[in-house]
Amino acid sequence: MALFPFCKTPAGAVRVTRLQLVLYGFLLSLIIYFLHGRKIGVSVKSPHPYFHAVEMAGGRGMTDMAAVKAAPAQTPVETPWGAPLVWGDTRSSAWRRTKYAQQGIRTGLLALVVGTYAQYIRRFLSSAETYFLPGQMVTYYILTDNPRSLDPSIELGPERELKVVPIAELPGWGRLAQRRMTLLADAIRNPIGSEVEYIFCADVDQEFVAPVGEEIFGDLVATLHPELYGMPRNAFPYEVEEVSSACVEEDEGDYYYTSELYGGLVSEMYKLARACSLLILQDQANGLTARGLEESYLNRYLIDHRPTCVLSPEYSWWDSDLSADVPVQRLVSLGRQCEAFDKEKREQYRC
Repeated sequence: MALFPFCKTPAGAVRVTRLQLVLYGFLLSLIIYFLHGRKIGVSVKSPHPYFHAVEMAGGRGMTDMAAVKAAPAQTPVETPWGAPLVWGDTRSSAWRRTKYAQQGIRTGLLALVVGTYAQYIRRFLSSAETYFLPGQMVTYYILTDNPRSLDPSIELGPERELKVVPIAELPGWGRLAQRRMTLLADAIRNPIGSEVEYIFCADVDQEFVAPVGEEIFGDLVATLHPELYGMPRNAFPYEVEEVSSACVEEDEGDYYYTSELYGGLVSEMYKLARACSLLILQDQANGLTARGLEESYLNRYLIDHRPTCVLSPEYSWWDSDLSADVPVQRLVSLGRQCEAFDKEKREQYRC
């Protein structure tokens, strides 16, 4: 007997009952779910601290980001343009670690420490000593408006050194974001460019919690935003104002990258920092502010100059309802984690 027998009218025509319509609709929904692996659509507001800073500063209002968060059927290990997409525990990453470990590479890790962010510096450096390129030669470059925040000096392991680069005071998220790329370009030109081969920039309000090894090396390295990994392209908070230098057209962009960690060869990083700083200055001259501040310009640059190595959300993660599930959390953002907390948890964790 047929699963859903049709009812016949007296004239012999086929008639479908309301119950049958409901059952057909239910079955169709199940088929779509299993074929596409989609989660329920939600409307959320991004907890990105840059966006909050723009709102608090009276910038253009932010709209809620409506998106359907995808559940990837498999973990990709390569980008559409053939660059490695790095997950730390894959065979490919093990091969990359072996390849680079024997080359005696000197690497810089740069962090900007201004104002109240000085509270994070010791945890950041201590965790980096344990997990960032263990066994490699590393120079920490700390750009700070308060060198005394590093007193007393932090004990470092062999082949590790700390260099402090004094900068002028930069209060507030907005001003900091507008100057950060310029400061990076200046620091790379002198002294970084002549001292290390690779430089990685990281927000200081982060903590390394698992090994970050030689698998991260590449000419130009970017990290996937954990809350936007697996999201459809129309969910990415690219700059949409056509008058902005950071504007991204609807047919552009493969991923959305975080500004929590990026790096590469010093020559490539100088090009990136210089180009982004010029775009920011151009918008400033026209009285414009990109919606994601420096992260918007970073994403604009990485669309025009695709990374040669893309790090998975393992290398920039925090606990929120939108963050992708990852096999291992390697670098956790304490600052963005606090943004994802409710008021009670913020007080509990002294955010």
